[in-house]
Amino acid sequence: MPSRIVNLLVGPESDGMRLDAFLAAAPDMPSRSACARLVEGGAVSINETPATSKSEKVLLGDRVRALVDEPDAEPGPLAPNPYIPLDIRFEDEHLIVLSKQAGLVCHPSPGHVDDTLANALVAHCGYAHLGMLQGEERPGIVHRLDMDTTGLMVAAKDDETQKALQDLIRLRVLDRRYIALVHGPIAHDEGTIETGIARSTRDRVRMAVSDAPGAREAITTFRVLERYEAGRRDEGYTLVECHLYTGRTHQIRVHMRHVGHPLVGDPLYGRGDDRVNFGLTRQFLHSWRISFEHPVTGETVKLADTLPDDLLDVLESLDERSMGRTQAGEMICPRLRP
Repeated sequence: MPSRIVNLLVGPESDGMRLDAFLAAAPDMPSRSACARLVEGGAVSINETPATSKSEKVLLGDRVRALVDEPDAEPGPLAPNPYIPLDIRFEDEHLIVLSKQAGLVCHPSPGHVDDTLANALVAHCGYAHLGMLQGEERPGIVHRLDMDTTGLMVAAKDDETQKALQDLIRLRVLDRRYIALVHGPIAHDEGTIETGIARSTRDRVRMAVSDAPGAREAITTFRVLERYEAGRRDEGYTLVECHLYTGRTHQIRVHMRHVGHPLVGDPLYGRGDDRVNFGLTRQFLHSWRISFEHPVTGETVKLADTLPDDLLDVLESLDERSMGRTQAGEMICPRLRP
């Protein structure tokens, strides 16, 4: 495999950083997890001394040298992209659970050719080590998150694991929980939304609740976590946890709009006034918890993910307007903040 030498000098802004974070922040370097593997593999030195720990602190004036492998081209239509950071929370030889950042498309689509999660997975694992049941342009993909939805999702490293995980979704035993902030007060502490969802006949970019023959069943349950009182320009807000039993395109966004509570910041289904969206340019939706039985080892994989900074900022701006948390909110809300 071809490789290149990277020489870096620690400046004032990086003094005291962890080694893996310092490497990942440098231009044209792979993800933090990949940089950690470089350290563990003996490919990194500090001041000519081999680095022994990814958590070692770099200091002002240190000279860091890394030998970075460039991935060999593998048969397949997608170009590997090692420069897209992967925030991996669990990984073994069969699957990966990662936290997806906002703005990252899951697989190629018009306007996104080599800047997708699929390109990053190819760089991280190689085509030979990803499930291909969804096709060569969707390697490893088990389920998707919208481009601007953040949080936990699963990728598979082989066809058998990919099929098993998709079966868990179909059987509704792969537990996926999302946090959403919606417009308006929701009176009941919990509820179920069960409809058909199909492509909108008026706007092909949108999905819509439909009872047409081609509509697919969609089931979302929700429970209220915290309510916020109305302001001068808004009718108040409700923080909810949504539980997906099916995985239709834009399901939570469509369902919450359908019941009169669109997501804050949602550019497709929400309310366009920046003043009621706190300046958010994406929907307030985060995949915060995922739980399933590992299809190979049988162990329970259960992970939770705190909210990203932009969503935390919105909640902090609403703190003074809180009308109190529900019992579920008392358990969940503290886990959403670092």
